[in-house]
Amino acid sequence: MNAITQAAQRFWNWLPTEVDRRVRIVAWLNLIAQTALVGTGGAVRLTGSGLGCPTWPRCTAESFISTPEMGIHGVIEFGNRTLFFVLQIIALAALFFVLKYRRQRRDLFIFTLIPACSVLFQAVIGGITVLSGLNPYVVGLHFVLSVVLVVLGAVLVYRVYNGNGLRTRVVPLWLAITTHITSFFVAVTVIIGIITTGSGPHAGDSGAARNGLDSELLQHFHAWPAYVTFALTIVLVVATAVLRLESMRRAVVGLLFVELVQIGVGLAQARMGLPEILVGIHMVLACVLAAAMTVAVLNLKATASARPQPEPADVLHAS
Repeated sequence: MNAITQAAQRFWNWLPTEVDRRVRIVAWLNLIAQTALVGTGGAVRLTGSGLGCPTWPRCTAESFISTPEMGIHGVIEFGNRTLFFVLQIIALAALFFVLKYRRQRRDLFIFTLIPACSVLFQAVIGGITVLSGLNPYVVGLHFVLSVVLVVLGAVLVYRVYNGNGLRTRVVPLWLAITTHITSFFVAVTVIIGIITTGSGPHAGDSGAARNGLDSELLQHFHAWPAYVTFALTIVLVVATAVLRLESMRRAVVGLLFVELVQIGVGLAQARMGLPEILVGIHMVLACVLAAAMTVAVLNLKATASARPQPEPADVLHAS
């Protein structure tokens, strides 16, 4: 018992007392793993492996792991389930890494506590997805939760680099409003995209139901807010360049790049009959888009220490 106590004490002493390199690394790992989970979940669906493990929490009635008789579909589905455990370990590591200074950095504590708890909640929704025979609305809810966790992961990464002081707006009000409107259209685009996928051919299993909506019509509904988002992002890029808002400009240029790739992939998959690889890339890019939009919104404000200081020439001119 004494050895266990000593080991626990050594572990506690090893934990960070402030944001350091370990905290930044685990924050990035959390964001990457949350996004990768969407990729592996997409692989399950696009390869028809959604019921590769036909029950939950076990993979079969007798085994927690896939068996050779289940073939490649069992391997793919079990691999996706295994990633949940990897993600849980990363989330718990992030939580432990902010535990000692949680009172000083309450923001980091909250943004590590949520994924540490929600990973298990996501696993439960995954189980309901299997037990419901891949109901498209449950599958869609699973995707929505993944996008939310990616967004929170992006906030965590931003916060470990930018502190938690009093944040004030550093851009003109009209630019802040335009950015929030853009984020609204990003959310609409993603949600309609999820519904569109639920009407398409990639059900995850040959016997899984579809939502019964017109897939071709939904593709147009999905494209319209995407193009509005693209147009608004161009406005943001031009405005931040003219106003010389460097931090914000970098964020919206990154957002514009993601949108260009996403639009290209979306057009290609529509014209090529929804090939699995492009649909999978499109799903992952939806999470990258949400993360990039989150970073742009966060750059609307800055702490006093991070706020750009006026150049000497500007001070002389103002006086």
